Amino acid sequence: MRRFPDSLVKPALGAALLAPLAGCATRGTGFLDPHGPVAALQRALFFEIVGWMMIVVLPVLLLVPLFAWRYRRRNTAAVYRPDWTFNRPLEFALWGVPIAVVAVLSYLVLRDEIALDPYAALASKQKPLQIEVVGLDWKWLFIYPEQHIATVGQLALPLGRPVHFRLTSDTVMQSFAIPALGSQIYAMAGMVTQLNVEAERPGSLRGLNTQYNGDGFPRQTFSVPILTSDDFKDWVDTVRVKGRALDPAGYALLSQRGTAAAAHRALATSTMPAGALYFSGVAPGFFAAIVGQYHQVAAGVLHTGAQ
Repeated sequence: MRRFPDSLVKPALGAALLAPLAGCATRGTGFLDPHGPVAALQRALFFEIVGWMMIVVLPVLLLVPLFAWRYRRRNTAAVYRPDWTFNRPLEFALWGVPIAVVAVLSYLVLRDEIALDPYAALASKQKPLQIEVVGLDWKWLFIYPEQHIATVGQLALPLGRPVHFRLTSDTVMQSFAIPALGSQIYAMAGMVTQLNVEAERPGSLRGLNTQYNGDGFPRQTFSVPILTSDDFKDWVDTVRVKGRALDPAGYALLSQRGTAAAAHRALATSTMPAGALYFSGVAPGFFAAIVGQYHQVAAGVLHTGAQ
């Protein structure tokens, strides 16, 4: 038999051992490393469900190899019962335990469904920060209506303050998610969905689109810096100073199909940081106008059909 050299065997063995870790998320990118109360509740529910599932999974993992060894062909001590068909206690166990586990899991999911409702406001003494999100191909536009600014590629959030998102799409359906803060919500053209989150730990998180929407899908990500109250105010001032006007002409260029990096090359000024677009002087009702254009089209179609 041919023997492979150690120079090939050792790297291959190392790659095989590390392969199961390939899907592990880096710090700050998943709900297993929560930065907010919603993600923390999701993680607790996840481990609770896994624990209950072990009641079904562990016996299978342990008993299958045990039975295979106990009743192997060469074990003459094992009792052979070809006419055995039924055992009442065993039937109760085989059916009763899974039914009980499903009942418990159903209760857990229903119990936390209300607490994890993305539309439900989070309890806080502070007024939620309002952010309007528009899904484009293949980037996200973040509008801060109270601050009259907008960004692409960067979504700064204040530490310890609830955030209320209103989301829509100016293209196909998309899925907005910041895993480390918990929750995921769809954005659809002509519709407005809502999401409430809060960041309880500082850091630099990652957001993304989890709904496939074409070639630029893998690059539709954005950074989420969590800033203190003072740092967030400084960031808002920076966006106002360095941002360009978000007028209809600028939005027409921004909404063209392309990644955030492509939009940065086309629209960014020399004072803007790499990977982020800043806009200032955003007019009130900008988000509502994007949503409303689809209702106007629908109304026109219905009116034409009525004629």
